[in-house]
Amino acid sequence: MQWYSGNQLALLRSGTEYFPALLTALNAARHEIFLESYLYKPDKIGRQVSAALMRAARRGVSVQLLIDGFGARDLPPAFRESLAKAGVRLLFFRPEHSSFAINRQRLRRMHRKLVSIDGQLGFVGGINILEDHDGPDLAPRYDYALALRGPLTRQIRAAAAALWQQTCWSQFKMEWHRLPRRGTLPAPCGDIKAKLVKRDNLRHRRAIESAYLDAINKARQEVVIANAYFLPGISLRHALVTAAKRGVKVVILLQGRIDQALLHYATRVLYGPLLAAGVTIHEYTIGFMHAKVAVIDREWLTVGSSNIDPFSLLTAREANIVAMDKTLAEALRTDIQLHIDQHATTVHIHHVKRARWWQRALPWLAYQLVRGLMGLTGYGKREYRE
Repeated sequence: MQWYSGNQLALLRSGTEYFPALLTALNAARHEIFLESYLYKPDKIGRQVSAALMRAARRGVSVQLLIDGFGARDLPPAFRESLAKAGVRLLFFRPEHSSFAINRQRLRRMHRKLVSIDGQLGFVGGINILEDHDGPDLAPRYDYALALRGPLTRQIRAAAAALWQQTCWSQFKMEWHRLPRRGTLPAPCGDIKAKLVKRDNLRHRRAIESAYLDAINKARQEVVIANAYFLPGISLRHALVTAAKRGVKVVILLQGRIDQALLHYATRVLYGPLLAAGVTIHEYTIGFMHAKVAVIDREWLTVGSSNIDPFSLLTAREANIVAMDKTLAEALRTDIQLHIDQHATTVHIHHVKRARWWQRALPWLAYQLVRGLMGLTGYGKREYRE
């Protein structure tokens, strides 16, 4: 996928920074809005975003809202009707028709979190449309997004428009298929080189995984990864181990609290081999982590929606920004390190070796179950064969 120079990228840390920026941009939209989200809740944040979308539609802005048919399946009918009455075009990507259907296609979800406004401003990251407070005793959900201006926003708009039109076609919404003509092409406004990397089930099946592999294999000093759901296949595991063995400092920050139990325990199978190779592992513990980012050699970075797990790498539609910029990379790396220093615990090899038998058996069973499920669906046989 093509690199674009002349971009301006701003790092947004969790919902605290993302939602004010998003709402400001929605309220300033003049021509069109595309918003994609896997989750969309009718909570305080969902109501604020919806109100901004409805205001935009009422003032003549073309508003396209695409949310996932599984992740957002519980959005109340009254909420949907309010959006429709205001003129917001709402579609569900692969809507759920039966909760009990056994079909491998159900795994092909739209997991992207992407926004395009007037073709001039874009947001890409891991933050869904919902409040980031999971409980009174927990820190706000830990996540990232990027705000972008410059030539790359043309590709963000194109990606959003293409998926919108494909969904319209599949659901016979031909009256929504036609979109406004593009406005002025975005002019260079910064000095950052970046690209949009998409994963789909056609031409770009392994695009995000390949971007990670290429950067890790070229690393000379440091690989820093913060990823909430981490169960890489053989290729990525081998790349991380090989990097550590050739002297690259490899640091991984993972979810410490149990969110998705099966994946949580399956991930622990990898701790022994990674730690033995010299990889450093930390677990984020003061709240729930949702970040999907990495910094390599303090210059290459990625921020997006893709986890490093079978769901994101093998089945879902994802979108990441990959950039080359020392200043932005250092800002992201510094923030990750702050969370490691203040909000995480370090996993040591003796924790794994001295674990009780059931503490070793549970991850093994979870991993075998993940492999079995993947075998049944036909996904990832090569990458998860061991």
